[in-house]
Amino acid sequence: MADSSPATLITLPELVRLQADARALKLPSVKPVRARQAGLRQSRQKGRGMTFSEVRQYQPGDDIRSIDWRVTARRQAPHTKLYEEERERPVLLIVDLGPTLFFASAGAYKQVRGAQVAALLAWLALWAGDQVGGLVFNDRDLAVLRPARRRKSVLRLLDHLANHQHQGKTPPPPATDSSHGLDTALAEARRVTHTGSRVFIISDFMNITEQTTTLLGAMSRHNSVSAIRIQDPLEKALPSSGRFAVAGPDGPIWFDASNPRFQQAWQGKIDAHEQRLADCFRASGVASATLSTGEDPAKALRLLLGPGGRIG
Repeated sequence: MADSSPATLITLPELVRLQADARALKLPSVKPVRARQAGLRQSRQKGRGMTFSEVRQYQPGDDIRSIDWRVTARRQAPHTKLYEEERERPVLLIVDLGPTLFFASAGAYKQVRGAQVAALLAWLALWAGDQVGGLVFNDRDLAVLRPARRRKSVLRLLDHLANHQHQGKTPPPPATDSSHGLDTALAEARRVTHTGSRVFIISDFMNITEQTTTLLGAMSRHNSVSAIRIQDPLEKALPSSGRFAVAGPDGPIWFDASNPRFQQAWQGKIDAHEQRLADCFRASGVASATLSTGEDPAKALRLLLGPGGRIG
């Protein structure tokens, strides 16, 4: 790696610092919602829970053990205590730090932006009372961290993000059945994910296959799954003219955007990949959103997160 600036290198102190940016996101306040609607927020469910909520007049079906006898005697009518139960919903962050994310023409490397988004989501989930876990992978390694509701667990996840980033001086291994990649990570995620989890997949999705669609579909049938795509501006369109360089794993890569044949070939590859990716997300039932390497991750995430922390 020729550069070790914050734009190219994932560091643990920076990921820890992002907890301040996460607090500033100010997600919608907690309000009563059905369990299936809970996201990166607490959900409230009336019942025999942990915290007293209110007293109301007894209704058929109420547990008689919850009758408030003092209020009943005072008001001369049966009244029931209601309780507020904080429901924990596991949040799983699947983070791709493979070689294709060791790239940027603007802003920060894709792997840096992906790690920043994962850190922001991890802090948000922890403060919402959710369990936080993750799968962090590159082309050589895959680390699995089972969900837990502890700050220490989030810090372990952030440490793995810093330690698993792709290094440009290390060539990728030859493609084999044992090579790690998105499909391998998704298959492992299916094994460790509890039904009803909130799953965020953070990747550039440059190497999707038919198996990717199958794995995503299987996961989304039992969980709420969102894909956050990290994209560089050059992966949308080339500048109309000029010769320019972008950062690559082995140094600068030069392009001549003035060449019409090169422009046409490049755009054709972009369009074909965009169609494959759109078909993959549609067929698997996965919500998706895109974050550019040139965007501030906290500001972009504020726009991506809908009510309850759901994308879209």
